[in-house]
Order: sequence, then C-alpha cells, then structure tokens
Amino acid sequence: MYRQGVSNRRIAKELGLYKGTVNDYVRKIKENNFDIDALLVLEDPVLEAKFIAGTAAYTEQRFEVFKEKLPYFEKELNRANVTRHLLWSEYRHEHFDGYSYTQFCFHLNQLTAARHPSAVLEHHPAEKLYVDFAGDTIDCVDRETGELVKRQVFVACLPYSDYAFIMAVPSQSTEDFLYALSHCLRHLGGSPKIVVPDNLKAAVVKADRYEPELNRILEDFANHYGFVVLPARVRKPKDKSSVENQVKIIYTRVYAKLRNDVFFSIEDLNKALWEKTREHNQTRMQQKGYSREERFLAEEKAALKELPATDFEMKYYTDLRVAQNNCIYLGRDKHYYSVPYTYIGRKVSVIYTRSLVQIFCDGQSIATHPRAYAYGYSTLSEHLCSTHKHYRDRSPEYYIQTAEKRSAMLAALFKRIFNDTSVPEVLYKRCDGLLSLQRKTDPVVFEKACKIALEQNLLTYRFLQRVIENKTLYIQEDETQEQETCMPRHENIRGKIYYY
Repeated sequence: MYRQGVSNRRIAKELGLYKGTVNDYVRKIKENNFDIDALLVLEDPVLEAKFIAGTAAYTEQRFEVFKEKLPYFEKELNRANVTRHLLWSEYRHEHFDGYSYTQFCFHLNQLTAARHPSAVLEHHPAEKLYVDFAGDTIDCVDRETGELVKRQVFVACLPYSDYAFIMAVPSQSTEDFLYALSHCLRHLGGSPKIVVPDNLKAAVVKADRYEPELNRILEDFANHYGFVVLPARVRKPKDKSSVENQVKIIYTRVYAKLRNDVFFSIEDLNKALWEKTREHNQTRMQQKGYSREERFLAEEKAALKELPATDFEMKYYTDLRVAQNNCIYLGRDKHYYSVPYTYIGRKVSVIYTRSLVQIFCDGQSIATHPRAYAYGYSTLSEHLCSTHKHYRDRSPEYYIQTAEKRSAMLAALFKRIFNDTSVPEVLYKRCDGLLSLQRKTDPVVFEKACKIALEQNLLTYRFLQRVIENKTLYIQEDETQEQETCMPRHENIRGKIYYY
C-alpha cells in the first residue's frame, strides 16, 4: 500500500492499526533503504526480524553488571540458608537501578536452563527396560487380624513400545525386587540389553554419577539373564522418564479403577493389577494408530534375548571365621557347617543359596554342604582331625575292634564291659583309659592283668592300674604255680577241715 502511494493515515485506517505504528514502519524503510519489492517476497518470520530485531535486554548496561555477578550468585545459592530473595536484596542495595526481583529470578533461571538442556532420547527395540517402584502403595487386608498391610508396586516399562508390567510385592527388599523382575522377564518372554533401575538399595549399594556400586546379588542376576545394569543418576528422573510417566498413567488407569476393591491376599491383588494393566496396554495411544501391546508384539518381542533354561537362584555372600570346632556358623540359619580342620582360625568366604552352602578360602572351594534351616551341625568325616574322628566314631563295636587289633584279652574285657550296661556311652571314657594303659604297659604284664580282672570280674580302670603297679596278684599267681609244680600233693598236707 505504501508502494502504491497510499498515505500513512489511510493505511492505518484500512488495516486497523495505530497511526504511529505505520509511521514507525515507514520510517524504518527510509532509514535502512529497504527495497520494498525485496521485502514483499520474504517469509513473515524473516520480514519480522528485519523490522523487530528483538528485545534489547541483553545489551543493557545493567545486564552486563548482572552477568559479572552470576558466578557469585551460583556459589552463594549452594550455601545453607541462602535464598534468592536475600541475594536480590543485597544486589539492589548495591545497584538501586538494577533488576526487579522477578527479572532477577528470570535471568537466573535462564542460566540454569542454558546449562542443563534436555535431550530427546532415541529408543530402539528391546534395548532398555526401565524399572521402578511406584510411590503409592496398595493395601491388602489380613484375614486373621483385619489389619491393612501395605504392598509395594513394582513397575517396568519398555520405552520403545511403552509396554508396561506391574506386580505387587511385600517390600522393596532385594529378594522381592528380583522376584518381581524375574516375573517381568518371563512375562515379556525375553530379556533386554540394558535394565535401568532407580538408585534403590535393592539394586545399588553406593550411588555414583559415573560408576555406581551395584548390589552383588543383582550382578549375579544380570549375568544369569544376560543384560547389563545401568542405574539412573541420583535425582535425575529424566534418565528413566518413560517409567516415571508410566507410573502417572497407572495411577489413573489402574489404581483409580481398583479404589473400591478389597483384597485379602497378594495373589488376588496381582491378578486384578494384571487385568487392568492388560487393558492399559491394549488401549490405543493418542495420536497413534496402535496400542502398546500391538507395537510390542510386532516390533519388540522378537528382538528380546532368549531366557536361560533355568531360573535364577539367589546367592548370598558373607565372610566368616572358622571356629575351633572346625565349623563356620551361619547365623541366618543358626546352623554349623564343617570345613577341613587345617583351616581353623582362617577367614573364609561363604556363598549360599536356597539349597547349597559353599565355602571358599584363597579362591578355592574347601567345603560344600546341603543347606539346613534349623539349629544343628552339618559335618563330614574327612573334615575332622584324628581326635575328633575318634570322638565322633565312638561305639561298642569301635572299641572292641580297636582292642582286637592290640590284645585278645583286652577285647574280651571290652565285651564283658559292654555286656554289663544298657548305656554304653558312660563306659567310653573307661575304654579310652584302658587303651591308654595298654599302650604304656608291657604286653605280657597287661595280658595277665586283664586275665585277673576277668576272673575277679573287676572291670574298672583303677583295678587294672593297681594290679599293674603293685604286681601282687600276678606275682602270687606265678609263685602258686611254681609251688604246685615243686611240691605235689600228699596225705600229710592238712587242709582247711583240720581247723574246724
């Protein structure tokens, strides 16, 4: 219209603009010597940029002053009890013509936004599985007490298809976390390349931005199913935004639909959760012509890794010291497990599962036992020293066989000893003493002492010891035998009847 010679007043009236606005545009055309024909072929955003260069806020002198103080503001905000309002008050005290509190906060926020931009994550089929626990719990009713028991809700999501899995478990412990995760993998029919958990204690022992220390049981679980664990950064929910968003949706599509239902067992709760989750996965997504389940079955399920033939058996780790009885004490079971006696006093590593206890020292397996869940001892004979083996193998047969190897008369003595009592255990120490006495005594003397003990039916250790030490009975026996051989009987010998 200006090129056609229409006046500024007329242009303003025809277009419904303020007359001063038209005058400004015309003035800019003249001052910059713009070619009107060239301007008319430009797109609107480019044309607007030529006439409206933007705000001059970042070219003002007060912004230069504010920019120089930005490092100071950042440093002070990290200190305890320091607020933005306090910093702004100090800033205005020094620069009375400075920014208002609103503009002060705006420019600080712009700095944060510029330093921490958000990236759009690109997801590939079967690459990642995000897992987390929902913040809200679901109650179950105890049938016996009527008490409400809170159940934790495990949530998993494949970000490529946004396919969700939900399961209620008693707690957020490592056992319950891995139990839910194993059910999730079986439900999916395979395992992804990466599992991204939150920094919960069930998964991460020590959080770190670059190399978090994982729970050792989770490492074993990941090795068994063939995936790696990549925990999200601390206080960075965007690292697992898919599952965070999935939790919000589940609150409305699952939790809200079950708000009036009462559950008396965790099995009933999980059945209801899965029914509502299936409806959620089969619902067509907004602005997309397919559901989460359709995309998962079509593009993602076949790309998952095949699951191993056997389920994961959870391993527990501990370090214990071998006691004087050559056993380690597993406090969880209140049970003792033996190791070779040469390791007494050594520190050993113990790995135990639901069915097995393995004991290692210096990187070598030294003992393996079936796991027991009650107080007692699990010992192997080859682990015991000779003294312990002797004590453990004690029995009447053991002592008789041992005696037969040493002395026939001692074996006969032992048989007589064990025939005289119904509780042989009370005689084991006597037999130990007699065996010791036999080792220290001349065999001929010992044989004679045993014979006297059998004839007199005095079968104690003390009696044999006195006989051996005094040498009285078997000496008299020898003298009597000699007299019988030297002085034969005749009629002049008076007998005992003579004295009556």
